Amino acid sequence: MSGAAAVDGAARYDHYRLYRVELATDEQVQLFQQLEAKSDSCTFYGHARQPGQQLTIMVSASKVADFEDLLALHAVSGRVLERNMQQLIEREAATVQPASIDPSQMDWDHYFQLETIYAWMELLAERFPGAVSTLDIGTSYEGRPIRGVKLSRRPGNKAIVVEGGIHAREWISPATATFLLHELVTSEDPTVRELGTAYDWFFFPIVNPDGYRFTFTGDRLWRKNRKPYGLCRGVDLNRNFDSNWGGVGSSDDPCSYDFSGSGPFSEPEAVALADFVRNNVGPARIRTYIALHSYSQLLMFPYGHTADRVPNYDHLRSITEKGIAALTAVSGTSYRGGSKYETIYPSSGGSIDWAYRPGGVPVSLTFELRGPPDSTDMFILPADQIRLVGKETLAAFVAIVQEAARLGYYDS
Repeated sequence: MSGAAAVDGAARYDHYRLYRVELATDEQVQLFQQLEAKSDSCTFYGHARQPGQQLTIMVSASKVADFEDLLALHAVSGRVLERNMQQLIEREAATVQPASIDPSQMDWDHYFQLETIYAWMELLAERFPGAVSTLDIGTSYEGRPIRGVKLSRRPGNKAIVVEGGIHAREWISPATATFLLHELVTSEDPTVRELGTAYDWFFFPIVNPDGYRFTFTGDRLWRKNRKPYGLCRGVDLNRNFDSNWGGVGSSDDPCSYDFSGSGPFSEPEAVALADFVRNNVGPARIRTYIALHSYSQLLMFPYGHTADRVPNYDHLRSITEKGIAALTAVSGTSYRGGSKYETIYPSSGGSIDWAYRPGGVPVSLTFELRGPPDSTDMFILPADQIRLVGKETLAAFVAIVQEAARLGYYDS
C-alpha cells in the first residue's frame, strides 16, 4: 500500500459481506426495519421502506451465518455482491497517493488526500492568477479550512456553485470536482472553454474535510462529519440544512448514518456553505448549484422530503434529461433522473433543497455518480474510472448549462 498505509487502530472489514436483498412483503419490510434498529453488525445503505424495494446491507463476518439464516427463514431474496470488503479497500489503497506528494503531481488516475487537493487548488491559483483564486468560506469542527476555488474570466457573469465531498467516503466526488475544475481552467476544447468563460464557477471539492481525512486515517467507510454527540460522532451534513430539517429520511439518533444534528445548521460545515450561498446569491448572481455524490447513477432535483412538485419542475426535468442524454452519449453509462423524492428515497435537510429554497438558486441538482445501484464497489470506485466519470460528467455539465440558458435561467 502506498499513501493509505493501514494506520494502527483503523477500522478493518475482513470478510465483511455485502448483500443486495429484495423486500417483497410488508412483513419483510418490518423485519428489516427491526434489524436495522437492533443490529450493530449490519450496516444499511438506505432504509427499509416499502415492498418491491432493493436494499444493500453490509454484514460483519461474525454475523454472516445469522444473516443467511434470516434470509432463508423469512424467504427473503438476497445475493452476495462482495465476499470481503477489506479486499476492495486494500485494492483501492494501492491507488492512493501519500499526503506528502508534490501537488504538481496531482492527476486523475489516483486518489489524493486532503492536504494534496488543497495545495493543488493553491497551485492552480498561482498558475492562472488572472482567472483563478482560492477562498476559505469557514472552518470545520476540527479546525480545518473549508476551501474553494473561484474561476472568473469575465465581469458580470452569472455563477455556478459545485459542491463535493459532503459525504466523506464518496471519494469519486472530490476527484470528479477537481477534474471538472481542471478542465474548465485548462481545456482547449471550444465548448468547455466557453463554459469556463461565460460563467463564473465556485468549486468546493471537500466541504467535509474532517470526515474526508478520517476516511484515510480511521475508517474508509465513514460518511458524516466528526463532531462528537454523546457515545457517537458525526452529523450527516446533507441532513443538517434548514429545509424540512429533522423530517422524513433523517434520524435523531447520533449513532445513525443519517443523524441530522442537534438542530438545523448545528454544524459549522453546513453553516459555512449556506452562509456562502446566502451572501453571494445576489452579488455573485448564483443561478445554479450542483452537488456531487456517489453512488447509483442518478441526476436529481428538489425536493427530497415531499412528492409535491417544485414550481419549475418541468424545466428541471428537461435540464436533467438533457444532462443524462449527454452523459450517456460519452460511454453508454445509464442514469435515471427526477426529483430526489421520486428517484432515490425520501430525505430532509439536504443542501440542494435548501439552496433551491430559501437559498434562491433556481437550478439546484444532485449527481449520484458511478457505480449502478447494485454496485459491488459502492463508495470504493476503482481509480481507473475517475477520468471516465469526469469526462461523462463534464458532458452532462455542458448540456445542463446549455439547457438552463435556453430556458432563460442566466438572463439578466
